[in-house]
Amino acid sequence: MSAPTAPTGKVAVITGADSGIGRATAVRLAEAGLDVGITWHSDHKGAEETAEEVRAHGRRAEVARMDLTRLPEAADTVDELCERLGRLDVLVNNAGTGTMTPFLDLELPKVREVLDVDLVGPFLCGQKAARHMIRQGDGGRIVNVTSVHEHQPRVGAAPYCAAKGGLGLLTQVMALELAEHGITVNAVAPGEISTPMTGQEDTDPHTESRPGIPLGRPGDAREVAAVIAFLAGPDASYVTGASWSVDGGMLRMGPQAGSHLTGDDWRRP
Repeated sequence: MSAPTAPTGKVAVITGADSGIGRATAVRLAEAGLDVGITWHSDHKGAEETAEEVRAHGRRAEVARMDLTRLPEAADTVDELCERLGRLDVLVNNAGTGTMTPFLDLELPKVREVLDVDLVGPFLCGQKAARHMIRQGDGGRIVNVTSVHEHQPRVGAAPYCAAKGGLGLLTQVMALELAEHGITVNAVAPGEISTPMTGQEDTDPHTESRPGIPLGRPGDAREVAAVIAFLAGPDASYVTGASWSVDGGMLRMGPQAGSHLTGDDWRRP
């Protein structure tokens, strides 16, 4: 067990914190002295394991189920966790889903599911969080986890790209409107990260080869969590409305190229 960090008196709520980037972020913020609210959709055991890691750092943890396909009531979970933890200073909209289906084969229920989870859900959770922060009167931080597909497309991911692109612009509008309340709003745009969502939870990304990514490997969830923690912390007090890519250089190649190239010929002129 790590030595307890001095408490900050601050509280973060992280959606989809039962594994992957969400879990890594919960642990990172606990290390920084925050108490953490954890939401989960299908993996209650994973959420409790995240809570145990948070408590191992001497911080409080509360767990609640959130199903972002059931809107608007799912966003009430933000209010619930705020009540259980006493306040809310940081919201990390991390929960997400996707599909790899050709555009012409997509059916409306799947499109709506992806848009609800990846865009409308963060919108409503962001409203809930901002209202608590404004009522408290001392500002706050909102971090929306988007994707490299906030910025560039991928074949087969039409609703995902639409949702993440929309969340990127929503982040900018929120940043403009909430700035007067001392609330900063930023996006973090991961590339390929070794998480359950990409089928790589138990792999060491440093041992995996990705020739099309300039750094040559997938990312580690903790590398994304470190950027989220910076944006959620005091050192980022003058940063708002920005999108931070954590992608090993994938966007410089284009996500489609970065994930599909099988050799290193591109590195040589």
